[in-house]
Amino acid sequence: MTTDSIRRNSPAFAAPAAVGRLQTLGLIAGGIGLVLSVLGFVLSRDYFFRGYLVGWVYWTGLSLGCLAIAMVGHLSGGDWAVVIRRVLEAGSRVLPWMLLLFIPIALGMPNLYEWARPEASADPILKLKQAYLNRDFFLVRQIVYFAIWSALAFSLSRLSRRQDNGGDASLLGRMRVISAPGLIIYCLTVTFASVDWLMSLQPHWFSTIYGFYLIASQGLLAFAFLIVMALFLSRSEPMAGIYQPRHFHDWGKLMFAFVMIWAYFSYSQWLITWAGNLPEEISFFLPRVRGGFGWVAILIVLFHFTVPFALLLSRDLKRNARTVGLVALGLMFMRWVELFWQVEPAFHERHAAFDWLYLAAPLFIGGVWLFCFASTLKSRPLLPIYDPFLPEAIAHGKHH
Repeated sequence: MTTDSIRRNSPAFAAPAAVGRLQTLGLIAGGIGLVLSVLGFVLSRDYFFRGYLVGWVYWTGLSLGCLAIAMVGHLSGGDWAVVIRRVLEAGSRVLPWMLLLFIPIALGMPNLYEWARPEASADPILKLKQAYLNRDFFLVRQIVYFAIWSALAFSLSRLSRRQDNGGDASLLGRMRVISAPGLIIYCLTVTFASVDWLMSLQPHWFSTIYGFYLIASQGLLAFAFLIVMALFLSRSEPMAGIYQPRHFHDWGKLMFAFVMIWAYFSYSQWLITWAGNLPEEISFFLPRVRGGFGWVAILIVLFHFTVPFALLLSRDLKRNARTVGLVALGLMFMRWVELFWQVEPAFHERHAAFDWLYLAAPLFIGGVWLFCFASTLKSRPLLPIYDPFLPEAIAHGKHH
């Protein structure tokens, strides 16, 4: 397909009716999740906030992963990024809504964070950390994070939209200029956010590798999501002939890389803690490997790393949209399981266990996220029609 034919047929790349059904599904799921979450808030307030934190970190992480992968795509210029750019842009543009959905966490900080309670001032260790871990500075940091992330997302998206209106070749260079420092800023801000959202659940414990763990987690989740979305979109026109086995192969290889990166950071944290065997360090792992949480840890080792690692070694599997899509869907589920394992054992001194609100609250937030994502995806052509690399990216007969 030539550049001119792509531009002449640009209306044909509008989102199919299936995206509208995805929007409706998000609305229904969000409504059911909202009703259940309100009920849970009345019946079990502590578990409501814990489940809400898991859901919020999960879906916010998906938006941030989409933003990061979009920036990597602009810098690399690979075919794999060009054909999925609009999905990544739509995912990253949900970020302002995630800041709005942060309000319940802001209101429930004393239920989640030991350092946010009045009695924290009596703890000498928390007193030393009070300059950073205090309510006002915590809330200011969230606003700063989202202002930075949203500025990056909407700057790139605005330039991409301008590209649809004409063939200005300089726009690609401008997107790269934003993406290069943007990736560095993303890594720094997510590192600080990892401390705020998750690590400070146990404020006596700390890990210098935790930020990289969350970055790897977001990248893995976003690659799994884009594979699932590509499979979904490829089932109907206009994308049925666009996404090819070589695209799924590329995405599968990158998801495979992030499976290994996540495992490397997670195992490194475990190994260093095991070798040091210091009370303030093992306080993180002890409640997560005892009792029922120990079985969850085994499930994570098996299905978050071992099984997908073994499956994604196969070239044929990665080139099959259906099979690599199933692996991606499984990894999306395991990301939720792993986040539950990160959050709930932090409350082992206050009756930690699985609760149905770990399903209800993420369902509500996920429904809102999906509704906003589908609404945004519908607003533009599914391909960047004036991108000079698009004809090559969607050409048939290209082999790796």
